[in-house]
Amino acid sequence: MQLTLGFSPCPNDTFIFDALIHHKIDTEGLSFKVYFDDVETLNQKALNGELDITKLSFHALAYVAEKYALLDAGSALGFGVGPLLICKKENAENILKELQNGERAAQLRVAIPGKYTTANFLLGIAYPQLTNKVEMVFSAIEDALVNDEIDLGLIIHENRFTYQAKGLHKVTDLGTYWEEFSGCAIPLGGIVVNRNLPIEIQQKVNSLIRKSVEFAFADPKSSLSFIRQHAQAMEEDVMYKHIELYVNKYSVDLGIEGKKAINTLFKVAAEKQVIPQLSKGLYVNSSSVSE
Repeated sequence: MQLTLGFSPCPNDTFIFDALIHHKIDTEGLSFKVYFDDVETLNQKALNGELDITKLSFHALAYVAEKYALLDAGSALGFGVGPLLICKKENAENILKELQNGERAAQLRVAIPGKYTTANFLLGIAYPQLTNKVEMVFSAIEDALVNDEIDLGLIIHENRFTYQAKGLHKVTDLGTYWEEFSGCAIPLGGIVVNRNLPIEIQQKVNSLIRKSVEFAFADPKSSLSFIRQHAQAMEEDVMYKHIELYVNKYSVDLGIEGKKAINTLFKVAAEKQVIPQLSKGLYVNSSSVSE
């Protein structure tokens, strides 16, 4: 049986899925047609129900929970991994003042890496006054700040390691904000499966992704050529820093802690009306929205 599978070309995803799609593990009769896309494109595909299995932002999951269920394996959660709100260093003092003024803050031009990204999800919780948003591919945000096209930028992925070299300044680490607010890890992205697939296939997919992550951890260099192929000339040490940040025990299995973090995020976001109330359980096999 062939299933469609979407994930990003970022090192954390290629690290996770290498063993699965290159048959380094027994795929138990399943094969996968792979689509590589940036996270916001994957979010849009999920909204349209285009893929059987896909990576998406937890923000997007709030809008597709009728179609997709969250797997226990493959997610990106952690501490110290959140998106950063940044500005030009010379503008930092003025920006901080304007953030305290609701009317002035609403005029600030903020670049976000996509409407349905978890980064924007957290921005809406932490800074509801920032409403003048411009969507950009995440890799273009730093240069847009440098060129004064925007006042603030919300950065994710490897840009955490590059913004300072461009004379840019951290205003807020939204991951730290979330951790201090909730006491939980920050949920960034997860792997979901189409609810129309038979439950035994959903469970098998979850098991295979878990085995793929475990294979990657057991032999981290096995996937190096595949990671490098999609990493856009990223230095090897940066690739592995990226992987260390986003692939961890929660990627093997969400467990009680991981599910608590996700449930807390959805509860707070719904209370603040950042997302709609859910009518279905989030997880494969779940029967209620609280599971």
